Amino acid sequence: MQVPLLDLKSQFATIKDAVMPAIDEVCQSQLVCLGPAVQQFETKIAAYCQCRHAVGVSSGSDALIVALMAIDLQPGDEVITTPFTFFATAAAIVRLGGKPVFVDVDPESYNIDPNLIEERITDKTRAIVPVHLFGQMAPMVEIDAIAQKHGLRVIEDAAQAIGSLQEGSRCGSRCELGCFSFYPTKNLGAFGDGGLVTTNDDALAEKLRILRDHGQNPRYHYQMVGGNFRLDGIQGAVLSVKLDYLDNWSDTRRRHASLYDERLASSCVKTPNIAENNLSAYHQYTIRAPRRDDLQRFLGDHQIETAIFYPKPLHLQSCFSYLDYGPGAFPVTETLCEEVLSLPICPELSEEQIERTAERVLAFYQH
Repeated sequence: MQVPLLDLKSQFATIKDAVMPAIDEVCQSQLVCLGPAVQQFETKIAAYCQCRHAVGVSSGSDALIVALMAIDLQPGDEVITTPFTFFATAAAIVRLGGKPVFVDVDPESYNIDPNLIEERITDKTRAIVPVHLFGQMAPMVEIDAIAQKHGLRVIEDAAQAIGSLQEGSRCGSRCELGCFSFYPTKNLGAFGDGGLVTTNDDALAEKLRILRDHGQNPRYHYQMVGGNFRLDGIQGAVLSVKLDYLDNWSDTRRRHASLYDERLASSCVKTPNIAENNLSAYHQYTIRAPRRDDLQRFLGDHQIETAIFYPKPLHLQSCFSYLDYGPGAFPVTETLCEEVLSLPICPELSEEQIERTAERVLAFYQH
């Protein structure tokens, strides 16, 4: 039995009859850069995210960049974030001349540890960028309190967590700005690249809309130096359709996660720990596994696809060597990079495939 990590072809087959007319409408209109399809999606997803504004952009990476531009990040400014995340989180800071300041993560949630943030704050610190890793929100109450105490801005990197909740509030609504990715592998994926920035601040929303279109307002009158961060109309149309299915897909991911939790409870692997006040979107179901690499090979031999997010922490990447972090700087992150393994959880899988995966994990450790 094959168990893929992701099955986008099966997903498309279930929504094709709704997606294709939406794409055709954009093609017929030829309003393909921004346009009414993007506006419709922005209105729809703003309501879903419990935000006043949603600004569609060209990718999740660009969402982070334009959000940092919107708060006027300057060269030399420091931004606190986690080393256990996708590259774009730190790269966006560096692209604008800022300095990423890393803080280790909590060993239970894998998100930034709020107890370690204040000791990293200096007079150059401008913002905090918590990452809602694998679909679970970082502890925003604690992070917001620290930010308010020190006069810092907070930008949520919610690329992996759309639809997640904390104390009843959606990710992307807990602070000034929330950044989302619609890369095809995400829980809500476009047919290519796409991203979003959410905010409840009217002035920031207007600034984001200007910045994403080269900084012009009105056309050919440039108020600021922006970029080409526009979301394509076809992506807006596709995302509008897929958004209607997102909650059902998320519910299925949670059912799969619950099944894994039950089957692996007696094993030596550590299953995800979701805080009581959180509802995870389960972008990934990530275990901590002894002999992780051997386990991954074993599962692969049994046609079960897995992935490692992430095998090398950001502070040890060559491009960030100038930050002068070395091995041992963030021990929790470094341990996680050696132990984490993401098992298949996409909603297109059957319970039989989830059972098969769990059974093979158990079998590996019984050798």
